[in-house]
Amino acid sequence: MRNLLEIFLIALKLGVTSFGGPIAHLGYFRNEYVVRRKWLSESVYQDIVSLCQILPGPASSQVGMAIGLLRGGVLGAIAAFLGFTLPSVIVLIIISSLFVQMNIPLGFTKGLMLVAVAVVLHALIGMGKKALTNMITILIAIISLLFMLFYSVTWAQICVIIISGLVGIIAFKGHTTRSKQLYINISKRVSNIALLSLCILLIMLPVLSYTTQNSWVTFFNQLYQAGLLVFGGGHVVLPLLQSAFVPDITLEQFLAGYGVTQAMPGPLFTFSSYLGTVIFGVMGGIVGMVAIFLPAMLLVIGTLPYFAQIRSNPYIANALKTINAGVIGILGAAFMNPIVKHTIIQPVDALFAILLFVMLQYGKVAPWIVVVTGLVVGVIYYR
Repeated sequence: MRNLLEIFLIALKLGVTSFGGPIAHLGYFRNEYVVRRKWLSESVYQDIVSLCQILPGPASSQVGMAIGLLRGGVLGAIAAFLGFTLPSVIVLIIISSLFVQMNIPLGFTKGLMLVAVAVVLHALIGMGKKALTNMITILIAIISLLFMLFYSVTWAQICVIIISGLVGIIAFKGHTTRSKQLYINISKRVSNIALLSLCILLIMLPVLSYTTQNSWVTFFNQLYQAGLLVFGGGHVVLPLLQSAFVPDITLEQFLAGYGVTQAMPGPLFTFSSYLGTVIFGVMGGIVGMVAIFLPAMLLVIGTLPYFAQIRSNPYIANALKTINAGVIGILGAAFMNPIVKHTIIQPVDALFAILLFVMLQYGKVAPWIVVVTGLVVGVIYYR
C-alpha cells in the first residue's frame, strides 16, 4: 500500500508541474524516475518511450502508466495514471461547469479560439518535421488532408489511418528494425486478459450504443474509440472529438475548451473531461476521463511483455512511418476546418493568431502564458 501511495504522490507532483506537452512530459519523467529516483535505467526508460510512441493513444501518459506498472503492477499503473491526470481533470471540470452555468463573454471565447489556431499550427509544424521525411510521407499527408476536407467524418479518419499504414507496409518492404529484448516481470496471462478486454470493448460498445440508444453508452463509446485510434500525440484527438461532439455542444464551446486545455499541466486527453462536463455535468467529466484513457491503459498492460516482438516487427514499423504522415493530414484538415474557418473572420483575427503562434514557435513561451495572452487579447479587443 505504501508503494502505491508513493507512486501516486510522485505522479501527482508531475501532474501539477508538467507543462509543455508530451515531449516536455517525457523530460520531466526522465528527470524524476530515472535521474532522481533511479526506479529504472536509462536504457529501459528509452525502451518504454519507444514502445509508447508506436502505440496509439497518449504517449506520455502511457509512459507514466508503464513505469507505474513496472513499479507496482496493475494497481501501480492505475495509481500513476490517476496522479498524473487528476489535477488537470479537476480544474477542467470546474472551468467547464462555469462555462455551462454562466454566460461567458464573447471575448473570452474568441481569445481561446485564437489560442487553438496557434497551438495546432505549432503542433503541425513540429510533427511534420519528424514524420514527413521523404516524398512518400509528404504525398500521403497531402492526399490525406484533401480527402479529409471533402469527407470530414469519423469513418474517413479511420480509412486514412488504415490506408496510410498499408501504403507504408508496401512502400518500405524490406526495411527491418532490430530491438533488444526488454524483460518485464508481468504475467502474460494478465496482459492477454487486458488485450482481450480491449477487443471486447471495441466490438461491444458500438453494438450497445446502437441497440440501446443510451446517451451515456454512446458518449463512452465515442471517447473509447477516439482514445484507441489516435496516433501522433494529443493534438490529433481534436478532429475525432470535433466530429463526434460538436453536434452536442457548440463549436465555440468546443474550441474554447480546447484552448483552456492548453493551459493545463498533464495530458491533452483530459479535454474529454471538459466535454463530458459540458454535456452531462460533473459525472460526465469523470466518465470522460475513464473512457478516453482506458484503451491506453489496456494497451500498456497488454503489450509491455511483448515489447521486443512488437518493436522489431517490420510490418508494424513500416506502417507507422506512413500512419504518422496520414495523421498529419487529418490534423491539417481539422486546422483548416473548423479551427481557421470559424476563428479567422477578419484580418485582425489573423494578426492576433500569428502573434500567439510566434510566441509559441519562436519565443518558446510556456503554453499557459500563451493562453493567458489570448484571453487578455480576447477580453480587451472583442468585448
